[in-house]
Amino acid sequence: MVQTPSTTYIAPPSRKPAPLWAVMLAACAGQFLVVLDVSVVNTALPSMRADLGMSALGLQWVVNAYSIAFAGFMLLGGRAGDLFGRKRMFLVGLGLFTAASLAGGLAQADWQLLVARALQGLGAAVLAPSTLTILTSAVPEGAARVRAIGTWSAVGAGGGAAGGLVGGVLTDLLSWRWVLLINVPIGALVLVAGAFWLSESRAGQARRLDLPGAVLVTAGLATLAYGIVQTEAEGWTAPATLAPLAAGLALLVVFLLVEWRTKVPLMPLKLFRVRSVSAANLSMFICGGAMFAMWFFMTLYAQNVLGYSPLKAGLALVPSSLTVVIGSKLAPRLMPMIGAKNVSMLGIVVSAAGFGWQSTMTVDGAYVTSIMLPGMLMMLGAGLAGTPLASLATSGAAPGDAGLVSGLINTSRTMGGSLGLSVLSTVAASRMAGSDSPEALTEGYAAAFRTSGFILLAGVVVMLLWMPRAASEPAEKN
Repeated sequence: MVQTPSTTYIAPPSRKPAPLWAVMLAACAGQFLVVLDVSVVNTALPSMRADLGMSALGLQWVVNAYSIAFAGFMLLGGRAGDLFGRKRMFLVGLGLFTAASLAGGLAQADWQLLVARALQGLGAAVLAPSTLTILTSAVPEGAARVRAIGTWSAVGAGGGAAGGLVGGVLTDLLSWRWVLLINVPIGALVLVAGAFWLSESRAGQARRLDLPGAVLVTAGLATLAYGIVQTEAEGWTAPATLAPLAAGLALLVVFLLVEWRTKVPLMPLKLFRVRSVSAANLSMFICGGAMFAMWFFMTLYAQNVLGYSPLKAGLALVPSSLTVVIGSKLAPRLMPMIGAKNVSMLGIVVSAAGFGWQSTMTVDGAYVTSIMLPGMLMMLGAGLAGTPLASLATSGAAPGDAGLVSGLINTSRTMGGSLGLSVLSTVAASRMAGSDSPEALTEGYAAAFRTSGFILLAGVVVMLLWMPRAASEPAEKN
């Protein structure tokens, strides 16, 4: 057993620790599955509806049940990893995710599919924070850790980018059920690899979980997210939207009051006095709000305006998928030269330029200039920004809070994406004015991309004014 000042690592006494590449492979495979399932179902939704007789609202909740559970339980998953062991939570989360994938793939009714998707999201919320913390716990701080975070970011970005293509291929060649069933053999392999390769680590604290805080923040985020997704169908001023939004905000206020008074809080509020943590999370929220909807609107433009099939639309986005991985791997090489803050701002500016280019799309746009090149620019920037933001957030917190900060940065991105998609869908719908002609659709999608570009420029301002120059800021000062 090897100890650091605030974290205990427990290695199996009967065998040598696994090599770093094995730890990275297991952790990154888990992260890939989690991010992939955010978007992989999109191209399968029409087949799901025909097979299970689902309503349009039911189809919406195939996506929302996963993302809301994922975002709502993320903080609980991060803290549980700190207190009960990162390896243990990795295996528990992956086991639940895999079992729920099997249940969803075998669903015979719409409610069964929705329950399975929510359980997938819960498993993902327990699993996701542990994937990053396992890497940062196994790799010493410095260049090696930055490269590990870069690989983790690249795999996560690639999983999100590959969702449309994977879903289209599986749906066209097999059936919609394999969009979920494909997780079962992969999840089983990663479970076995994780059990053998990963070493246990946890924060050196009493094994106590802030259950009231966990319930309040989960209920608050889930209710707030429900209100956000209602805006697309009901509008921002409808009672069906305002009531859950108000209830969600009220629950989050109560959560903050509870966290202020409890001795062992789920989310120590002192974390947000560390500028690198607070600024990185706000920046990630803004980037998620602007960038998450890119795949959604690009797929709609390719299919509804240019007439691509789901599979062809997925193939059209392959260059963008590769570029986001390249950006994630390039960022660690630039960070020692110009600093993490500057690399993240550079990435956001590059992505904003791509969104601006995409907003010039036309009804008869050519693939290279209307999809490939602007998509590559958008995702190159996303890859460049993600790695330094994650590095800034995790390096600024105490080691004992690593899992919490990992969960927080993922929650910020996911909640930003949920809010952003709803806002941008409203922007697009207002420009379409109820028309589904190719001209109206193009104008609406262009307005959404243009708005995303302005949101990203606001993120640059936040980084410029709030983020400290140093890569980390000692938490002990707070």
